[in-house]
Amino acid sequence: MDSARQRALARICGQRLLQAAIVSLLVAALCFLLVQQLPGDMAFRIAAGRYGYDYVDAAAADAVRQELGLARPSWQQFAGWLGQLAQLQLGQSLVTGGAVLAEIAHHLGATVQLAAASVALALGVGLPLGLASGLAPGGWADRLTLGYSVLLRALPPFLLGLMLMLGLSVQLGWAPAAGHGEGGNLLLPALTLGLGLSGLTARIVRDSVLAVVQADYYRFARSKGLAPWRVFLRHGLRNIGVTVVAYAGVQLILLIEGVVVVESLFAWPGVGHALVHAIFWRDVPMIQGCTLLLAWLFVLMNTATDLLCLAIDPRGPAES
Repeated sequence: MDSARQRALARICGQRLLQAAIVSLLVAALCFLLVQQLPGDMAFRIAAGRYGYDYVDAAAADAVRQELGLARPSWQQFAGWLGQLAQLQLGQSLVTGGAVLAEIAHHLGATVQLAAASVALALGVGLPLGLASGLAPGGWADRLTLGYSVLLRALPPFLLGLMLMLGLSVQLGWAPAAGHGEGGNLLLPALTLGLGLSGLTARIVRDSVLAVVQADYYRFARSKGLAPWRVFLRHGLRNIGVTVVAYAGVQLILLIEGVVVVESLFAWPGVGHALVHAIFWRDVPMIQGCTLLLAWLFVLMNTATDLLCLAIDPRGPAES
């Protein structure tokens, strides 16, 4: 690796580390403040999460309030949690009493499985559609891809998920409507996220392909008599890849947002599902831990995107 690439690599890693630190502080503070503003008695909600609504009364709520120190000023509670975070600890769940880090690790595998299946589906559908429409602009494939993209972008994830649930599960019985543990449980949530991402992916690939094949250097390569597929592989693929990878990194925020909605809709036991339950039970350390993890995943995926663009960009780091 030459010195220019080494400097670019060090700059990217340094920027992302600083971003992760700032995001961590802002996300933690915002989550804490928002939970404090939610209506209702926090101690009663936590007690209900522990024992069930039918077994909670004012005495149980007061006992929880004293046990957890919820009567302390908010700034003291937040400062205590920041102190634990500085020691790389996310604290204990207010409902289960277990370590937040261990509980998040328990849910993380399901989220990674769902995200990987969704991205694979989005690329498997979006890349061929984008290539076909970009190589023949204005043709039937281009018009079909445009309609497909507009339709999927207009549907929010929860609505698309409900339509797939009613059609593929209730009406046709091809897959379970919700749950986890069976082979078919992954199908509907992965389709919901993957199809939503595939429409935008197809348009990004289409525009990138069109920009490259209309460039002067690409036309010059074609004029030398090289086979079209050879010109595309040698002069087009890497240039297309830089743009596609860069825009794909922007789409990651849609994936992270969709995980929370889709996991809750299909009862998929991932981090998003755990976050929704934590909000309902006012489990502040669990809320902060889940949101921090999602924020860190976003920073990590953006870092991977930058590094991949640096690796495949034929211009090199000085011009990128």
